[in-house]
Amino acid sequence: MVKNESQRENREINNTGIDRVDQLKPSKTTGDVKKDVNSSLYDQIRQILLESQSTVVRAVNMVMMQAYFEIGRLIVDDEQHGQARAGYGEETLMALSRKLKAEFGKGFSVRNLRNMRTFYVTFKNRQTLSAKLSWSHYTLLMRLENEQARNFYLKEAETENWSVRELDRQINSLLFERLALSRDKTQVKTLAEQGQILESPRDLIKDPYVLEFLGLQEQAAYTEKELETALIDNLQSFLLELGKGFTFVSRQKRITLDAEHFYIDLVFYNRLLHCFVLIDLKIGKLTHQDIGQMLMYVNYYDREIRAKDEERTIGIILCHDKKETIARYTLPENNTQIFASKYKLYLPTEDELIREVDEIAKKLEGS
Repeated sequence: MVKNESQRENREINNTGIDRVDQLKPSKTTGDVKKDVNSSLYDQIRQILLESQSTVVRAVNMVMMQAYFEIGRLIVDDEQHGQARAGYGEETLMALSRKLKAEFGKGFSVRNLRNMRTFYVTFKNRQTLSAKLSWSHYTLLMRLENEQARNFYLKEAETENWSVRELDRQINSLLFERLALSRDKTQVKTLAEQGQILESPRDLIKDPYVLEFLGLQEQAAYTEKELETALIDNLQSFLLELGKGFTFVSRQKRITLDAEHFYIDLVFYNRLLHCFVLIDLKIGKLTHQDIGQMLMYVNYYDREIRAKDEERTIGIILCHDKKETIARYTLPENNTQIFASKYKLYLPTEDELIREVDEIAKKLEGS
């Protein structure tokens, strides 16, 4: 894993026109080491070299981020003191690009210089830049106009070690907006500043869950078993969507009560909340029977599986059509264990999320 990540970061650094830091790169003939070499000694030395390579790449990455930041500052300063005529800034960038590319390589195109300018303007009020994030991470973050959303994604990408691809997916799935819609202004401010913090079961719940990575069509006919199989086949993406601290435990977990067998679709464990999380899949409308069944599963796990030092089990019913009124009156008012959430097979728009929240509020007010 260290090797692959280092190689990816090497490519990103190289794309900026800077020489690659690959002197410590493992040889492709690693498997041809003579048998008389002490394997334990070799493994220890190899690990030192891999860690050194990763450290060097991170250090170079940080130096380049600081360099780009300073380049952006100089460009902004020049524009502010430049000639007051249209086209001055663009002409300057084109001239700069020609000279820099001639000496330092293709990483200094007009487009990249614009990005460096935007980089400075966007993050000039931050005390420090994150050494964990690459230039590609920052170019994604710079596109976000909402400062609270940008701060949230930066914090989460840093603490959760998101790859560029994972960050891009979370932005496109409107993760911040989905979490923010169920919070008040103070909670949204905290979310933006600190990222997602799991302190209670409700903190890990999303509504809706976005499962666009399954490749299933919204109107297509599929069974609950096919949905489950698709989730398992895309487990890494599903874990990313579930959020922090999740570990897969089992699928179709059988429990037996009075000689009758029942099967829980998916079982996870959340290491941050120290509890089991049971997930039941429903491709149709949510019914009170579905909630009652999940209540049985949760009670069983609490009484028969949960250890004394673990928190109470959480149950999530993922359904295509969630009935808010049914969920509200079937579950007790002080419920903190069982949740029903919709799932979507496509990336929703922010307007769509807002409309859904408004519709839910109206239904609950009228019930």
